[in-house]
Amino acid sequence: MRYTVELTPSAARRLKKLDPAARARIRGTIELLHDNPRPPAATQLVGGGGEWRVRTGDYRVIYDIDDHIVRILVVAIGHRKDIYRRR
Repeated sequence: MRYTVELTPSAARRLKKLDPAARARIRGTIELLHDNPRPPAATQLVGGGGEWRVRTGDYRVIYDIDDHIVRILVVAIGHRKDIYRRR
């Protein structure tokens, strides 16, 4: 089953601001989530609303999985040093 992936407006803005190399790596990671929303490298965040995190170099992609409508919502994208402070 192939999931649809949507980005929140804030996540889309953060993705646009990244340098081209980091942007390409993150887009590749997001593309992989279409087929497997829970890859072995992903971790479910503790203390949140059930969000998941996947690492891409020094950047993190925080996303929410909705299995009922087969959708992944990317909530936040950012550098590892400040991604968790914004939330």
